[in-house]
Amino acid sequence: MTGKQNFHFKNMELQSLLLEMGEQRSTSSLFRLIVNRLFQFDEVSLVRIWLVKKGDICSSCLMLKECQQSHRCLHLVASAGRSVVNKDEDWSRLDGKFSRFPMGCRKVGHIAASGQPVIVKSVPEDSKWIIDKGWAKREGINGFAGHPMQFHGEVLGVLAVFTKTQITQPVLNELNIITNHSATALANARAFEKIEELTKQLKNENKYLREELSEVSLHGEFVGHSAALQRIVQQIDLVAPTEANVLIQGESGTGKELVARELHRRSNRSSKPLIKVNCASIPKELFASEFFGHAKGAFTGAHTHREGKFGAANNGTLFLDEVGEIPLELQAQLLRVLQEGEYERVGEEKVRKVNARIIAASNRDLLKEVKADRFREDLYFRLNVFPITVPPLRKRKEDIEPLANHFLQRSLIGMKRPVVQFSPDQLATLSAYSWPGNIRELQNIVERFAISSISESAQLDLTDGFTKTSPQIARNYNLDEQPLLTEEEMVRLQIKNIEKALSRCNGKIYGKNGAAFLLGMKPTTLATRIKKMKISR
Repeated sequence: MTGKQNFHFKNMELQSLLLEMGEQRSTSSLFRLIVNRLFQFDEVSLVRIWLVKKGDICSSCLMLKECQQSHRCLHLVASAGRSVVNKDEDWSRLDGKFSRFPMGCRKVGHIAASGQPVIVKSVPEDSKWIIDKGWAKREGINGFAGHPMQFHGEVLGVLAVFTKTQITQPVLNELNIITNHSATALANARAFEKIEELTKQLKNENKYLREELSEVSLHGEFVGHSAALQRIVQQIDLVAPTEANVLIQGESGTGKELVARELHRRSNRSSKPLIKVNCASIPKELFASEFFGHAKGAFTGAHTHREGKFGAANNGTLFLDEVGEIPLELQAQLLRVLQEGEYERVGEEKVRKVNARIIAASNRDLLKEVKADRFREDLYFRLNVFPITVPPLRKRKEDIEPLANHFLQRSLIGMKRPVVQFSPDQLATLSAYSWPGNIRELQNIVERFAISSISESAQLDLTDGFTKTSPQIARNYNLDEQPLLTEEEMVRLQIKNIEKALSRCNGKIYGKNGAAFLLGMKPTTLATRIKKMKISR
């Protein structure tokens, strides 16, 4: 539709506008389309759209004295028109004295508050709704139609049209159709904007997660390169795609939950929820309610329905952490649902089906618990279809250095501290320690070091709850005890050390994941040395 036309909608023009309104993916483009298309008619002087939003300029609003509910009002979001008196006057501006209307105030506020249209077919004959009668006379305004934009019974805003001619009933009917469709199009545009916002947020989160994962290792979230770690990764790859229950055993702090998350992530249920239950934290009297849920009024304090962990994990994975802490007398309830795939909520007689894969973990030796009659044998075999044992950190010495470096850099980034590195002596100290608290203890010690890193004399504090002292651990490399090296041997050792660093960093030199950072030298210096020594990346 081009050029000015008589103020009468043809069917094709009306259908075209309605179709275009439904295609808009943003509220701003929708509003521009509506006001600009309606203003193309010769008989239209001004078209405006107000939306119901939160109050924002209450203290300076010109209609403050007339406002009855300051928490929300009408905001002018689109305007198209042209003065016949002053050609330089800009009627597309969204500021000015009519940029806000309190709910219920004057004709626009009345339309929004009542949900009813206001029609002035002939201004000279009926001017009670016209605030500035002088302006209407100067601009030749003879008609006004204001319609509420309603969607599912809620008023979203107001569409108003000022015309040079008196408004006829057919035009009112057509404006009513346009307003109704504009409300639906507005709801759709808002939905698309929300989807766009969530998509953008998801992309940013995925980008962040990819960066985080790329810093860790080639083994998902696992850090390290020991044979023990590689064996765990191989076991995860083997069992994750199946539906078999898995029992993860190992000392506290070894990373059993990390293994469980990786099993779920690599399984066919990865798009479904992973629900964790800390069995040690559930009181006996709440066991059934926590696992299976309860009906409203089932017991004192049951004010609402509760789904329960099994219901939440349906079609997903249920991680039973510290499963060995479930009292013996309650283990039969868990066994029943594992065997039959059925359970009942507390206070209900309805039998519910559940399809959840079980991953259990325990720092106890459950086989010994079975022999001591503290754990049901049938439940043990139901859980222990595929066992995975996570070794303690003292048996993964090769992983201590990469783990310590990973935790240090992550802590420094989180604390927004300058980049620092462990010295060779500090790494040797960490490697020589027995780590009774395993990876969790290592992480805590590294975080304490990161906190003190702002000091030039930052020290490793290996104080723990086991020795209650700060043991002075001897260096495992003493230069005085080593044979002298020739210059040629020193060069070969340096080449080997650089090659080792490049191998760990996949040939990358620059950045916090690069070999230069690992070696504690400038990237340009390392690049020059690689070229001079003819080292292959």
